[in-house]
Amino acid sequence: MAAARLPPPADRMAVLADPMRRAILEMLAGGPKSVGDIARGLPVTRSAVSQHLRSLSDAGLVTHEEIGTRNLYRVEPERIAEVRDYLDRLWQKALGNLKRRIEKPHQ
Repeated sequence: MAAARLPPPADRMAVLADPMRRAILEMLAGGPKSVGDIARGLPVTRSAVSQHLRSLSDAGLVTHEEIGTRNLYRVEPERIAEVRDYLDRLWQKALGNLKRRIEKPHQ
């Protein structure tokens, strides 16, 4: 089976624009959880949680493992690190531009 092509880190951030997905990702940062565990901590249905997990999974931000009849979802550290690295590059570029602007003599 061929690996699914993941969107680039900048595009993965769009998935996190949804506050419910961010809440789910924050819950999973504490350790693996089932859909039911996640749904109990949120004001949405299990079906809605499953849809959000699908979006997070399609973006490569979470993975799941089948254990018996349950799926346990967890954060995918490598993909999160790629998004962080992308943001770090943007931040360094912005700081560099600010430094040049400050150091540039006024004419």
